[in-house]
Amino acid sequence: MDPRALPPRLVIDPTLHPEISVELRSSPHILRMARSGVRVDTTKNPALLFVIPALLMVLAVATGVEELLVPGVGIGLIVLFRWIALDGTYRSTRRRIRSAQVHANRFILPEDLDYPCQRLLRRAQNAVEAIMASRVHRDGLIDTIDNRVSLPEEVWQIAQRLRKLSAMHAEHGKIVPRDLPPGMEDAFKPYTTALDAAWTSLSHRVRHLEKYAKQVVKADKVYHAHRRLEALAAKTPEYQQLIADTVRDELAHERIRELADQAAHVRKLFEESIAQARLAAGELIKTPLA
Repeated sequence: MDPRALPPRLVIDPTLHPEISVELRSSPHILRMARSGVRVDTTKNPALLFVIPALLMVLAVATGVEELLVPGVGIGLIVLFRWIALDGTYRSTRRRIRSAQVHANRFILPEDLDYPCQRLLRRAQNAVEAIMASRVHRDGLIDTIDNRVSLPEEVWQIAQRLRKLSAMHAEHGKIVPRDLPPGMEDAFKPYTTALDAAWTSLSHRVRHLEKYAKQVVKADKVYHAHRRLEALAAKTPEYQQLIADTVRDELAHERIRELADQAAHVRKLFEESIAQARLAAGELIKTPLA
C-alpha cells in the first residue's frame, strides 16, 4: 500500500515533558477514551472487594461463632489476590485517562482530522521521516535548521492548524445550505474563500517539507556513492599502476588523469547536493508557522 494513503500517526506536542509524551504515545486507546469524554468511575474501586470478608470476620469475633472466621479468611485471601490483579490496572487506567484529559490539547489523533487533512498530515510526516532516516542527517551534514527540534515542531504546528481547519470545515458544512437561494452565493463566498486560503497555505507548507525531503534523499544517494568512491580512492595508485602496465602509452596518461579527476567530480556533486538540501531547509524556515 502507498504510505501516502495510510492514516497519519499520532502527533504529540514536542515541548511536552518526555515522560508524559512517552506515556501518551504508549496508550492511544486511552487518548481516544479521553477525547470521547469518558470519566473515571470512582465507584468501582477494587478495594471495595474487601468489605464482605471484613464483615464476616468482624461478625465472627463479635458473635464468637468461629465457623464464620474460616470462610472470612478464605474469602479474604481470594479477594486479596483479585485486588492485587485489579488494583494496579485500575489505578494505571485512571491515572492515564486523567493525564490524557489534562493534556487533551497537546496531542492530535487521526480521527481529529477530516480525510483531506489526514492525507496532508501524513505527507508531512512521511517527508520528516525520510529526512530523519537519511545518512546525511545522522552524520550531521545537513542540520542547518536543527532537524531534531525544528521538524517535530513543524509537524506539530501543521497538525494543529489542520485540526482547526477540519473543525471549521465540519461547522461550515452544517451552517451553509447546499442549495443557496439565488443571489446569496456571494454572501457566503468570503467564508469559503477563507477556508480555501488556509488549505492552500498549509498545502504549500507541506510541499516545502517534501521538497526538502527530496533534496535530502538525493544528497543521501550521492553521499552513499561518495563513501564508496572514497574506499576506491585509497586504491587509486594500484589502478593507476595497472593501467600504466597494460594500456598503450598514449591512452595510459588519459586513463590515469580520469581516475584522479573522478573523486573530485563526485565530491563536487556531493557538495552541490548538500547545498541544495540546505537551501531547501532555508526556504522552509523563511515563513515559520510557529
